[in-house]
Amino acid sequence: MDCGASAPMPIGNLSNERSSLLPTSSTTLNQQLDLNQNPKRDRSRIVVPLDELVQNFLLVWLDEKFDESVDDYGHSIKQLRRTVNKIETFCDTDECVEYMLQFQNQKILLIISGALCNSVVPHIHNMTQLYSIYVFSQKKEKYEEWAKDCSKVKGIFTEIIPICDAVRQSARQCDEDSVPIGSEIEPSFMYTQLFKEIILTIDFDKTKEVKELVEYARKHPDYVENNARLKLINKFGEEYGDDNITFEVIDKHDIKEKTLPPNHPDFAHSYNGIGAVYYSMGEYSKALSSYERSLEIKKIALPPNHPSLAASYHNIGSVYDNIGEYSKALSSHERSLEIQKIALPPNHPNLASSYQGIGLVYDSMGEYSKALSSYERSLEIKKIALPPNHPDLASSYNNIGNVYKNMSEYSKALTYYEKHLEISLKALPPNHPSLAGSYNNIGSVYYNMGEYSKALSSYERALEIRKIALPPNHPDLAASYNNIGAVYDNIGEYSKALSSYERSLEIRKIALPPNHPSLAASYNNIGAVYDNMGEYSKALSSYERSLEIKKIALPLNHPDLAISYNNIGMVYSHMGEYSKALSSHERSLEIKKIALPPNHPDLAASYNNIGMVYNNMGEYSKALSSHERALAIRKIALPPNHPNLATSDLNIGNVYINMGEYSKALSSYERSLEIRKITLPPNHPDLAASYNNIGAVYDNIGEYSKALTSYERSLEIRKIALPPNHPSLAASYNNIGAVYDNMGEYSKALSSYERSLEIQKIALPPNHPDLAASYGNIDQLFEHHNQNHSTSLIIGYLKLNIKKFQSASRKSQRPITRTGNIGTNEQHLSIKNDKDSSIISNKNKDTKVNFERLLSTTLFSIKSVLNNFEKILNDFRQSLVHDETVYCLDIFSCLTSLNEYFKLLL
Repeated sequence: MDCGASAPMPIGNLSNERSSLLPTSSTTLNQQLDLNQNPKRDRSRIVVPLDELVQNFLLVWLDEKFDESVDDYGHSIKQLRRTVNKIETFCDTDECVEYMLQFQNQKILLIISGALCNSVVPHIHNMTQLYSIYVFSQKKEKYEEWAKDCSKVKGIFTEIIPICDAVRQSARQCDEDSVPIGSEIEPSFMYTQLFKEIILTIDFDKTKEVKELVEYARKHPDYVENNARLKLINKFGEEYGDDNITFEVIDKHDIKEKTLPPNHPDFAHSYNGIGAVYYSMGEYSKALSSYERSLEIKKIALPPNHPSLAASYHNIGSVYDNIGEYSKALSSHERSLEIQKIALPPNHPNLASSYQGIGLVYDSMGEYSKALSSYERSLEIKKIALPPNHPDLASSYNNIGNVYKNMSEYSKALTYYEKHLEISLKALPPNHPSLAGSYNNIGSVYYNMGEYSKALSSYERALEIRKIALPPNHPDLAASYNNIGAVYDNIGEYSKALSSYERSLEIRKIALPPNHPSLAASYNNIGAVYDNMGEYSKALSSYERSLEIKKIALPLNHPDLAISYNNIGMVYSHMGEYSKALSSHERSLEIKKIALPPNHPDLAASYNNIGMVYNNMGEYSKALSSHERALAIRKIALPPNHPNLATSDLNIGNVYINMGEYSKALSSYERSLEIRKITLPPNHPDLAASYNNIGAVYDNIGEYSKALTSYERSLEIRKIALPPNHPSLAASYNNIGAVYDNMGEYSKALSSYERSLEIQKIALPPNHPDLAASYGNIDQLFEHHNQNHSTSLIIGYLKLNIKKFQSASRKSQRPITRTGNIGTNEQHLSIKNDKDSSIISNKNKDTKVNFERLLSTTLFSIKSVLNNFEKILNDFRQSLVHDETVYCLDIFSCLTSLNEYFKLLL
């Protein structure tokens, strides 16, 4: 959804579901990537240069005899400058045409002398940038018949004053056409319209409204570093924002002195502009109210099929799309299209905009084939109406790429995004924000393909451009930091992910209103990181903050609320509070049933998540039913080899394996793997997950060599696809260790468990549940085997760490008195009271600290080794060579104290 120049909007969560990977579980993201994970969808817009904000058009005058020093021409220019700020005059036709060709993104109003109209107008009439033509001639009758065949000719004028009036009317219409979708227009243009025209032509009920808009504009990124604009805004605020000043003062302004009837088109234009401002602020109910007021006036003042009515319906449709009322959005966009088909030529660019708006709604509804059809119709019109490298063609390629990405046809998506980039590179300056949008969208495809290094590179390129092109607190910078955070979250670099998400949140707090939906997206993503880190209370707090904002900013049954309930359900599930998890997922499903079509893919995600909760609760029949419902929807809504079908098969397999129906589990897992092999790159992390689960089945049915092969294949992929200390690598080593344990190869099992634990210590916080699981696996290695094995394992385990102690000791110039982590999550030994501490009161402070650390990390089962603990200690001491003894005196001392401590516990 990212087009670059527009403010970011939350893009739904990357994944609404997490797939259990047996015997360990893997978690996928619950992010809302801005606009960028799903990229922003381009919407047709006019980008207005900052030095031409006051008029959204160019006025050009072509006359072979033009001479401003001549009184008639000089007087005419003065009259026109009361209407517009800038006029370009030409005597030479070629120079004039060449000048106009430079402005493909701007509307041009042309005044032309009668002497030139026959020879010039036929050649330039179809230029897309040429908006209207005014023939200035004393021979009106001569050209009236000719003008009937030229739709852009607005009249034959004998005096300059009527031309001024006509130009003013066309200028307003230019603005209407420039704001078909308010959020995608340059914010600076909207706010200039607001403060220099809109407020001064509307009777507001309260000064509060002026104060709100003035304060918002003061903080807006496009004004923060523009002293001239700030000065204008501050002056306006001083004059009209004081509580003691009523709008009777504004009546004295020269614009207000025009006594306009209540349904004058000027008011419709002003309400439309106010709607655009509220739209950009995320205040959709206010935007809708303003757009509808504008439409009411237009219906009274204009003919029933006037193009300006189409613009209003378009804007109303855009609001409904954003608040999730898709049927109303579709109805509004289709009404807009009907009017434009009557009022405009068949290949007019505005028709392309209408098809694009309809495509956006279908895209939101998950009806991707219909979205694709609408986008392609829009593209066909643009190819006829526009030059081959026009930026609006790029926006169509972008939107088609979005659909293919949503359909998981990533190679096609990449092709269209690269076409978008190719045109943008030709049409735009090297650091234009739209280029950042292109790199962002390309990054989103690589992200979904699991090619995280390429995704990160693309996202960072987008960020570089935005840092150059935009103010430091522009919302699009927040979007870039958000997406970079998503990559780091997926590759297990949680501290970097958290840092990026928090930077994104900081910018949004400055740039956006306090309850803007993008702030909710930031809190959501921060919650996802904490969830992955096992810090569930922090995750829950962030998700609930996100939900609070959404409840204020969005309608009661908006799909984004469903995302929040889903994510809260995930946290409760991880905390083992399954009834709360189930309640949250069911609330999410209720909203989706109201907001979405009956076979929307997001409904399948909810059924999937409910199934996972039932699976965790041991209610396998209910789990199976939910997963099969999810699969049925996905088969209807998605292409036959979509990755989400593989996810459903995977989760059905998870239920079967828990039920002990291993052949059915294996069949489901293999079907999941087949789909992923077709759809995904050969080293995608999801393929590793499939091999992992197949290994789990073979492990359970005692085919250990096959289990080992599958687990090792999973590990190979993860080594390529993920950073060296990603938690999923730890899961692979853990599972390989479990197979070796079952095969009786205990030293290999211990080595694998140790490698898993090392990674987890780096990647996870010290109290993460997965660390406890690793301690438990090592503990079981001791507990499940006879004492001789336990003794040799403990000694081997301690000696395994001696070189680490030696290396660390040399660096610190003193021995390190710490054993490795051995143990189970069921026993947490720590010295917390005076009685416990007295055992080592004769030790120095460092030894005490090390002993306490030992007690908190040495968690192996007391029961399995206590009876022979002294023998173990003696065997350990006798096994040490001289060099090892030097560095292990403190270890032995602490273990001796540990033995005394255990005796006290008996």
